[in-house]
Amino acid sequence: MATSTGIRPLRVAVAGLTLSAVAFAGWISHEGFSAQPVIPTVGDVPTIGHGSTRYEDGTPVRMGDAPITRQRAAELARNLHREEEKRFAASLPGVRLTQGEYDLYLDFTGQYGIGTWQRSTMRRELLAGRYRPACDALLLYRRAAGYDCATRINGAPNTRCWGVWQRQLGRHAQCLAEQ
Repeated sequence: MATSTGIRPLRVAVAGLTLSAVAFAGWISHEGFSAQPVIPTVGDVPTIGHGSTRYEDGTPVRMGDAPITRQRAAELARNLHREEEKRFAASLPGVRLTQGEYDLYLDFTGQYGIGTWQRSTMRRELLAGRYRPACDALLLYRRAAGYDCATRINGAPNTRCWGVWQRQLGRHAQCLAEQ
């Protein structure tokens, strides 16, 4: 399917892509900022800054860690994303993606971790050259801490993790727009 301009997005080798500035800004926006370590959703691990769960040396964030500045938070997030990008690119040998696909799958990896990405249906579909099924597989990831984040409680959004599901729906819509 072509975009609204009638031009199909260009797919290039994953090895030739890097996280766009727009996607990084989106990450920071989605994650927000916390100078102090917090547990973002019930059952999650502590994060600091813009959702960082560890420091560059691999040390996990702990609830008693000292506060950080916004500048340090952005630096930490960027450094960790660079590390993840290398593992992400290595997981997709020979695969070609659009910049938008690359950004959204890397965003997924940043949220769910490289281990989840490597075992994911999305990755398997991309390795097989099936782009639309890879997009649809994003909707399989709707749980956090054992809760189905897509469920409503008495007709209202699930307050435990509704944002997790909304983020997946946004990624899915973006992915479809890239097809």
